[in-house]
Amino acid sequence: MAERNLIPIFDGHNDVLYKLHYTDEADKVSLFTKGSPDDWHIDLPRAKQGGFAGGMFAVFAPSPDTPTEAVVEGASVFAIDEPLPPALSMDDARRTTIAMASILFELDRAGAVALCRSAADIRAARDRGTIAAVFHIEGAEAIDRDLVMIETLYGMGLRSIGPVWSRPNMFGHGVPFRYPSAPDTGPGLTDAGKDLVRACNDKKILVDLSHLNERGFRDVAALSNAPLVATHSNVHRICPHARNLTDWQLGAIRDTKGLVGLNFETTFLHSPPAGSGVPDAEILLRHMDALILELGEDGVGLGSDFDGADVPKLISDASGLQRLLDVFREYGYGEGLIEKIAWKNWLSVIERTIG
Repeated sequence: MAERNLIPIFDGHNDVLYKLHYTDEADKVSLFTKGSPDDWHIDLPRAKQGGFAGGMFAVFAPSPDTPTEAVVEGASVFAIDEPLPPALSMDDARRTTIAMASILFELDRAGAVALCRSAADIRAARDRGTIAAVFHIEGAEAIDRDLVMIETLYGMGLRSIGPVWSRPNMFGHGVPFRYPSAPDTGPGLTDAGKDLVRACNDKKILVDLSHLNERGFRDVAALSNAPLVATHSNVHRICPHARNLTDWQLGAIRDTKGLVGLNFETTFLHSPPAGSGVPDAEILLRHMDALILELGEDGVGLGSDFDGADVPKLISDASGLQRLLDVFREYGYGEGLIEKIAWKNWLSVIERTIG
C-alpha cells in the first residue's frame, strides 16, 4: 500500500514544554524524540504520524500556589464563577520561563525541532522535515515594567507573546474560565500593557489575544499596527464561554487580515458542556465554518492547545491531525482551503507580523 501523502500542519499553540518541564524524566530530549506517555499529545513519533510540521511552542509559568494540574485549560472551566489563579511574582515567572525555554533550546540543539525566528526559518525547517518551533510566552510576568527583559528574550528567539494568561498581571487582565459568560469581564490593558504592545510592534513580536478579556482586546486593536491574532480561540456564538471570541472580536481580526487558530479544548467547543451528544466532527465543523464565515478563508488556522487541553477523541493527539483534515475534506472543503487552514494562513500572518 502506498504511503499516505500528509499535508503539513502548522499549529498555533501547544504546551508540551510545560509537560516536559514538570515531568520527573531527566532526559527531556529522549522523552520527546522516542515517545512520551500515552496521555500526552505531542512527541516526535506522533508528529511524524500526523503531519505536525511545527507551531507556537508556549512557555507558561503557573501560579506557585495552584496545583499544576489545575491550570490546564480544561479544569473546572464550566464553573459558574471560577476564581482566577493568584498573581505570579516576576522571580517565579523568570525561573520557570528560563527553565522551559532551556528545554526548547535543548530540543533545538539535538535537532528534534528547529527554533524559528521568521517565516523563512519555518519554511526551511519544513523543507528538511524538522519540526518548526516558534518561541511563545503565555503570560508576560517574566517581563519587567521597563521592558528590559523583552530585549533578552527577543535575543533568545522569542517571537510571540500573550500579554496575559487567565489571571491579572502588571500588563492587563486575563479572561476567566467562566461559562456561560461574555469576555467583557473587567479592566483592559494597563499603561504598562500598552507599552508592551507598542514594543512588540516595534520589534515585530506577534501579540496573542487568546487570553485577554474584551477590554484588553479592544486596547490592543486600538494600538497595534500588526494583524490581530488569537492563536487558540473559538466562537462565542456557538459556545458562550468567556474564553471564546464574540462577533465583534472576530470582525476586528478580519479587518486587520489577522487569524484565529481553532482550539481543540472540548469545553470551548461544546454548548451545552461536553457530553451533550454532538459528535466531535460536527462541533469542530460548526466552529470552523463560523470562523470562515466571519474571517474569510485566509483568516483561519489551527490552534490545538495540545498538552494543555482535553482534546476530542476524533483527534486524540498530534498523530490524529490528518483525521481532522479528512473531516474537512468529507464536508466539502477543497484542497486549497484545507492547505490554507493547515499551514498556509499561519505562514502568511507570521510573515506579515514577525517577518
